[in-house]
Amino acid sequence: MPIRLFHRDKPTLKVPLISKDARFIAWPGTNIWKATMGYVVLENGEANAPHTHAFSDDTIFVLEGTGIARDYTNNLDIPVYAGCAVNVPQGIEHAILANHDGRMVNIGGPSPADLGMLKHIGVISMEAEIPED
Repeated sequence: MPIRLFHRDKPTLKVPLISKDARFIAWPGTNIWKATMGYVVLENGEANAPHTHAFSDDTIFVLEGTGIARDYTNNLDIPVYAGCAVNVPQGIEHAILANHDGRMVNIGGPSPADLGMLKHIGVISMEAEIPED
């Protein structure tokens, strides 16, 4: 497969479960299975729902703003800010929260793709599997 280009302003899927402005850019819907990328804007005080990725690590890079990476599994609140990368190991219940002093913008996503979550929200087939190389 050749190199492909995607743009945050042309998402193939918006996911309000993550935030009011969560855009899937590179994901199984674009035939990308092993390293997903989303663009997420969290407004003042907004947070995504606590969730886990059973078979994926989640890596989030903060482009703008400040907030908290909440680790529910280990009862931790970790301050995050522009320039930080957050790694959430598989199985850790977590959420990202924007502080009340401005919005937070981040990119990232689970690797490999979290098929369970995508099936649960109904955006891929229940029979979908990560293709073998």
